[in-house]
Amino acid sequence: MFVTFEGLDGSGKTTQAELLADALRAEGRDVVATREPGGTPLGEEVRRLLLEGMEMSRWAEAALFAAARAELVERVIAPALDAGKDVVSDRFVDSSLAYQGFARDLGIEEVYELNRVATRGLLPDVTFVLEVDPDTSAERVGQSPDRIEREGREFRQRILDGYRIVAGKYKERVVLLDGTRPPDELHEEIRGRLREHS
Repeated sequence: MFVTFEGLDGSGKTTQAELLADALRAEGRDVVATREPGGTPLGEEVRRLLLEGMEMSRWAEAALFAAARAELVERVIAPALDAGKDVVSDRFVDSSLAYQGFARDLGIEEVYELNRVATRGLLPDVTFVLEVDPDTSAERVGQSPDRIEREGREFRQRILDGYRIVAGKYKERVVLLDGTRPPDELHEEIRGRLREHS
């Protein structure tokens, strides 16, 4: 099973990814937890470039995310799935569709195609998008935003709109959830939704 968590920064996706990985391990399942960009030595270098580095063109940004993702699939996700393990990832392809495809105006289809090639067509079994409004996101991120978080409220709203479009496009695997709910309550709903999918 391959499960991913998406949403604006500060949406609680990292917390939910960790809670799910821990819960699955407690059931005796073999779980690989990862994050994007990152999860491999190359991916962590790309993460640093993307989040702390210089300004860059929109397609360069999209291509760097896809490069880090290609490495993560090749070295971590595909081998884990082939070995029968569960994979829980904090972000995956849908981030690029919402951020670069929609919010950066590159086109959801165009960015999907770039990532389809990079990941050899791998998509999650289930993706949970935790929705919070742009102001809640900014408040939770606090005083040290990264290069992408510094874009401001309008950009955050476009990302949120992008996620909603992606969820409408991939109804069979993308689930929208209210990210303002208490973490334990959200976790229980996520477990229930996963039981429906399995």
